[in-house]
Amino acid sequence: MTLELPWPPKELSPNARTHWARKNKIAQRYKGECRLLTIHARMQVPEGPLVLDIEFVPPNKQRRDDDNCLAAFKSGRDGIAAALSIDDSRFSTRFRLADDPVKGGMVRVRLYAEANEKTTAGELACE
Repeated sequence: MTLELPWPPKELSPNARTHWARKNKIAQRYKGECRLLTIHARMQVPEGPLVLDIEFVPPNKQRRDDDNCLAAFKSGRDGIAAALSIDDSRFSTRFRLADDPVKGGMVRVRLYAEANEKTTAGELACE
C-alpha cells in the first residue's frame, strides 16, 4: 500500500523560523490531513516493528536537504501513527528525495512489516 500525502507546508521547515504558535496550528492541520488520508486508505497493521519508507517528491527543482524534509514531515508521520492507532516508536524510517518534481509536491509513504528472524518483509494489506 502506498499513501500519497501532501507536501508539508513551508512553515514546518526548520529553516522557516515560523513563530511557535503559528507553526503549531499549521502542524496540527497537516497532522489531521495526513491522519484522514491514512484512515481513508483502510490499512491493516501487522504486529511488531514497521518500516516507514518515505519518498519526498518536491514541488519544484529547488535544492532541499533531506534532513529538513524529514523534520518538516514530523507532524505527517504523527498523523499516520494516530490513524493506525500505534505509537510511532514502532517505525523504522527510510527516506529519500525524488529527482523529478511534480506540481504541488507530494510525500509517498509505504509501510512494511520489518523483517527479522521470525518474519519476512511484507507490505501492509488493505481492505
